[in-house]
Amino acid sequence: MQARSPSSTKALIAAWLGWAFDGLDGYLYIILAVPLVTRLLAEQNGGVAPDPKDVGWKAALIQATFLVGWAVGGAVFGRIGDRLGRARTLTLTVLTYAIFTGAVYFATSWWHLLIFRFIAALGIGGEWAAGSALVSETLHSKHRAWASATLQTGYIVGCIAASFVVKWMSQWWQADFDPRMPFLVGIVPALLTLWIRSAVPEPESWVKAVGQSAAPRVRELFTGRLARVTILLTLLTSIALTTAWAFLFFGPQLIQKLGKAAGMEKPETQVLVSRISIIYLTVNIFANYFATYLARFIGYRFAFFLLMLSSLGAFSLAFHSPPSLHNVTLLYCVIAFFALGLFGLFPLYIPPLFPVLVRTLGAGFTYNVGRLVSAAGTLLALIAGDSLGTAEGVSHALWWIGLLFIPGMVVCLFLPEPPKDGAAT
Repeated sequence: MQARSPSSTKALIAAWLGWAFDGLDGYLYIILAVPLVTRLLAEQNGGVAPDPKDVGWKAALIQATFLVGWAVGGAVFGRIGDRLGRARTLTLTVLTYAIFTGAVYFATSWWHLLIFRFIAALGIGGEWAAGSALVSETLHSKHRAWASATLQTGYIVGCIAASFVVKWMSQWWQADFDPRMPFLVGIVPALLTLWIRSAVPEPESWVKAVGQSAAPRVRELFTGRLARVTILLTLLTSIALTTAWAFLFFGPQLIQKLGKAAGMEKPETQVLVSRISIIYLTVNIFANYFATYLARFIGYRFAFFLLMLSSLGAFSLAFHSPPSLHNVTLLYCVIAFFALGLFGLFPLYIPPLFPVLVRTLGAGFTYNVGRLVSAAGTLLALIAGDSLGTAEGVSHALWWIGLLFIPGMVVCLFLPEPPKDGAAT
């Protein structure tokens, strides 16, 4: 690989934009889960308000299904990316999640929503694998720290954009606001595919490898040296993703319940959720760069360890009892800095640990299989939280989820460091 070139710059831009729209499409549901499911269930029941507990269960089930789709998409499109090419696969994945995110607008039942979110997640999971491999193979390893953080920042910028979209639409339509409307914005990424196909070439390393040998079998991820790498990365990402998605999914619901307890109206509460989300996600942008440069100086193994240790403390502090509206923003910012900041390390840490012809599969599998654990964690949190109809129940669930950082720290001590030249052979 050479230093920065036009092709590497285009690859970085394409992956960044793909991740930004990932964040937009994924976070729209996070913010709107409760009002959206409530609306759909009410329409199904002839306008009768549904039981909040039923809303909570179905909203969580949809989110769990979304995470399963993300995991499946990472594995399936990961294999496609090794055979078809990184840029071509990136195009397919973006088109998939764009179409089915927009389709949410036409949902008339909660199970329609479940199906659309599952298919959209297939594309989102595949996009991560293809995008990270594309950048890893085109950008020089000396740029790894800032490029990895920048890629993850794309996802966060998308989440912030989703918060703004919901905030503006809810303020504009107020009582007439339909929580399905923001999902129409999710169709926009489809236009990105036109540019990717015309401007982003396949990495030279992939083209050369495909011409020299046949693609290795999937089982090679679980044999020899790669078996240890695959297992450790899967454990690491499973813990990181379960804790992060528990916070991202239940965090806004906790704010909504705090606002309701304080006597706030629904539109006002929705604006509060969006505002706090924008603040802590902005903090996360800076956290991504902190994490990657920390890893540059002390190594990935100890950077992950310190970030998980700090995350354990942040979860314990924030959720040992429900936070108040006065301190919830600060506590969420601390969690975002450590528990979400560590995700800045993943984009260019995982791909180089795998050989070229199983790189998108390896990255897609180890990173996204953690979504299956996250899906189970989302549902188990319902049980651990006793009742998600109260702020106490949500806070209790998040406190228990935070204890996963303890085994996470143990896993960190055995993590491999990536090759100094930026890619496994």
